[in-house]
Amino acid sequence: MPSPAFDDYLKTVYAHTEWQDAPITPSQLATALGIAPSSVTEMVKKLSAAGLVSHQPYGAVRLTDAGRERALQMLRRHRLIETWLVREFGYAWHEVHDEAEVLEHTISDRLLEGIDQRLGRPRFDPHGDAIPDAEGRVDREPFVLLADAIDGHSGRVLRVSDRDPELLQALEDAGIAVGVELTASPDGVRVDGTATALPDGAVDAIWVTA
Repeated sequence: MPSPAFDDYLKTVYAHTEWQDAPITPSQLATALGIAPSSVTEMVKKLSAAGLVSHQPYGAVRLTDAGRERALQMLRRHRLIETWLVREFGYAWHEVHDEAEVLEHTISDRLLEGIDQRLGRPRFDPHGDAIPDAEGRVDREPFVLLADAIDGHSGRVLRVSDRDPELLQALEDAGIAVGVELTASPDGVRVDGTATALPDGAVDAIWVTA
């Protein structure tokens, strides 16, 4: 079985192309994981030898079918746990990522299935990321990054990046969450007709319906 380190790489490669199409490069992978580029190079070689990624020197890193299957299995674990922590234990959406990173490697398949059943088989986690089902299927509506939305575009918030906990807190304070209807405007967004200023970096961290 792949190690936790393998799993973290596979999740990161998969997540990179969930909300945009460009494949991840080794340097981007190093930045996302907070790891030295030389360490990434060695791990990518191991992943390639295990048949989990395809990679040519200086080229992008792509998942093989086996790598994608494993990545989806781990993302299912991670996102179900995040949802469980928010719904059952009162965690805020900016507090769950690190907890899920630990728990996803330790809970049994039986417990994971029990969590999924108890939560009513949720399709999305607290940040709007799709939770793969047991067969690896995911659902996602057509979307646009808020930074790319034209002024006047109205849509429902589908996803907010969980990369920056402080930004998540600031967005929550501003009334921005998954499911909120908003309209892009030159000075931020409008929510229920009210102009709402967004914190720095927010337009690159929010996806809305197209």
